[in-house]
Amino acid sequence: MTTETIKVESVKSKTSAAEVQTSVKTRLAYVDILRVALVMLVVAHHAGQAYGPTGGSWPITNPTISPVLGPFFAVNAMFFMGLFFLISGYFVPRSFDRKGGKEFMKGRLIRLGVPALLFSWIIFAPMIYFALGEPLSIFEYLQYMYSMSWQVPYLHLWFLLHLLLYSTVYLLWQQITKGQNRKATAVPLPTYRAILIFVIALALVSFVVRIWYPIDRWAALFWLIPSEIAHLPQYVALFALGIMAYRGDWLRKFSTRSGMIWLGIGLFAAAAYYVYDLWGAGLLVDVLGTSITATGGLDWRSLVFCLWEALICVGLVIGLLVLFREKINKKTGRVLAAMIGAAYAVYIIHWWVVVGVQAGFEAFDLAPFVKFVLVTILAIALSFGIGHLMRLVPGAKKIL
Repeated sequence: MTTETIKVESVKSKTSAAEVQTSVKTRLAYVDILRVALVMLVVAHHAGQAYGPTGGSWPITNPTISPVLGPFFAVNAMFFMGLFFLISGYFVPRSFDRKGGKEFMKGRLIRLGVPALLFSWIIFAPMIYFALGEPLSIFEYLQYMYSMSWQVPYLHLWFLLHLLLYSTVYLLWQQITKGQNRKATAVPLPTYRAILIFVIALALVSFVVRIWYPIDRWAALFWLIPSEIAHLPQYVALFALGIMAYRGDWLRKFSTRSGMIWLGIGLFAAAAYYVYDLWGAGLLVDVLGTSITATGGLDWRSLVFCLWEALICVGLVIGLLVLFREKINKKTGRVLAAMIGAAYAVYIIHWWVVVGVQAGFEAFDLAPFVKFVLVTILAIALSFGIGHLMRLVPGAKKIL
């Protein structure tokens, strides 16, 4: 991008807050569709846990695994939850501005807190208690849960707790500043230079955090919220950027050309990681005696991984938002509309559906990757079907 182009984009980005609110007041169809695609990717990610080299434990284990799922898990983790946080952050200020602080927080508690407590402590925690087969007191059981960083009862619903926490911080910030940031000039559209600085900063902060908290090590944030600390810098930063994107109307203003460039960067970096993970890492160990990536520690290889991850994350986050805006920006058909409505419910319930389908495939003698594909397709269909039916229950749409 030339200096003149950057200057033009900078001038165009100086839009008043009133103009921003006018341009983003309508619902963004492509963001809804992108959210559906991301939820489907989450289902696929968990469907693969039984058939690939997962970094954690899983209820169903296949006798053989598919190595190609290793980089699939890794690349997914580099960007898809971060993109969820950015999208969620984008809609937070609009909700706050429309409802006011009290109603905003009430809505967050109903939409995020109720499902987290309902599915984690009323449904799943008792199942775990009886599955342990040990006569534990309630206090001993809670101690066990805390020792596991509360990850066991909440599973993937840690995301809801984080959104609730970040929304609370946003509410407090609005109270402290008395909403002055809403009256300020909209945040300018970031230039290539600003985005590259963000990539480097995110990588450096992640590297420092991972000296003590490598990937896949969980801890109880504030003693209550299950958190993979290694990815917190990405989640918090992208949630904040989502808020800034709303104030600056970035999703509409970001140029198609720039978006496609970043998408190309993200896809190329992701493809390079697949090649590295499947063939390059082993080759480097044979030739040099070491790989070039690590999941944490005070290690130059961890810094390389953090830079690689940040580039993939930023490239795909920007690129996918622009791609969907330009190519998939219409709600067409009742099926897609139903899927958009059920996407949140699918995120909440899909874990149980996936595990159930995986259990059903245990008796079949199929290649692990074939099982992964079949389980993914069936789990997505069942999850969206069940999610849609659940939302038909009176009152369910308030929390789902």
